[in-house]
Amino acid sequence: MKHDDMEILIKTPKEMFEEKILELCQTIADHKDFKEMCGSINKFMEDEKGKYEFQMLNEMGSLLQQKQQVGGEVTEEEIGRFEALRDSVTGNEEAMKFMASQEKVQKMQDHILRHIQKTFELGRVPTDEEMQDGMCCDCTCGFEDSEPEQN
Repeated sequence: MKHDDMEILIKTPKEMFEEKILELCQTIADHKDFKEMCGSINKFMEDEKGKYEFQMLNEMGSLLQQKQQVGGEVTEEEIGRFEALRDSVTGNEEAMKFMASQEKVQKMQDHILRHIQKTFELGRVPTDEEMQDGMCCDCTCGFEDSEPEQN
């Protein structure tokens, strides 16, 4: 028996899972699209004014929505402040790249989790057809049709 065969025999199930998980993580981290998304997110995170405006827009949007849900009336002044803040955020190229990247990362996470959940549900690797069941679209799930970057 070769040394490699001995190594395989003594791996625990936990070690085998960890190895495959790390392999998946490395594949994701090496992908060109993922690197671009991370770059966009990191660049935006360095923009203190942009982050502040983005946070304020989200908070103001939530407050106005809550106000409407409880029957309160949103004033023209509040709408004007919200729209001005929204215009400022949407006019910030880095903020727009950040939001697009966040959405793509979320789609990727959902895609991966859906495959894992389906595997647990079926007790085997799902087919492409089974993965399409219940899907609203045929999306790239955050990845474009580009090749992974090689190290």
